[in-house]
Amino acid sequence: MATGGSAIRGSRVGSGPMGEQDHGFQAERVAVSYWDALGNETVRYFAANVPEEEIPESIDCPSSGLPAGREKDNPPQVAKLEPYKTHLAYVKERRTEAEAEELLEDALRQLRIRRGTLKA
Repeated sequence: MATGGSAIRGSRVGSGPMGEQDHGFQAERVAVSYWDALGNETVRYFAANVPEEEIPESIDCPSSGLPAGREKDNPPQVAKLEPYKTHLAYVKERRTEAEAEELLEDALRQLRIRRGTLKA
């Protein structure tokens, strides 16, 4: 019975002893908790040497999409959302009713001229 290859199945040549501890340097870090208005907690980790003023006061909660703050008892409130505006709503903001009537009459006049129902 001939055996070939590694003595330990699934190991690489030169991989070192199993359970090797030297996998790089682990930097010290601090855990910061954030809470949203629904009570969801999100933990973010920052390097321990980051100044306190550089750690954000609020983030967007990944599970709810709501803003989340660092105070559990006082989470940030959702800003009032503006409803979706249609193109017509934006036009109405820019034009008065009289301007709209004038533009409509002009457009209809040009259309009638093109169709031949009105002489220029």
